Amino acid sequence: MSHPPSTPTRGPARLMAWARGAMDVIYREMIKFGVIGALAFVIDLGLANLLWHTVLEDRVTTAKIISGLVATLFSWVGNRQWTFRHRRSRPAHHEVALFFGVNIVALGIATVTLAFSHYGLGFTSRLADNVATIVGIGLGTLFRFWTYRRFVFASEKI
Repeated sequence: MSHPPSTPTRGPARLMAWARGAMDVIYREMIKFGVIGALAFVIDLGLANLLWHTVLEDRVTTAKIISGLVATLFSWVGNRQWTFRHRRSRPAHHEVALFFGVNIVALGIATVTLAFSHYGLGFTSRLADNVATIVGIGLGTLFRFWTYRRFVFASEKI
């Protein structure tokens, strides 16, 4: 008498299948988040440098806030329509309020990092401003990814 083959719907095999599926989703989200983030980074840093070299030469934090807001708008559209489109379960106005709230905090992290470097430490060269901006954007990005997954584009099935 033969026994039926074990199915992945029982015990450890089921748990492993679930874990692989969850990791696959996270991996895809991270890749998409990274693509949108890289493009937003180019927009943010490029526009900041354009403003630093033209109309806001002596206003580094103002230029950073403007460039960050433009990059945030791009990021909202990209993440909503591509990265986390399968997670959308809230009305758009709830998501946009959470998204921009999170991004205001992340922009604050980047701006404070730049201001601390430029004004607090006295590193006022364009290279130093760019390095501080990159560090600040990096810190803000870690914060954003966690909050986007956990709060902004999270399912409301709790």
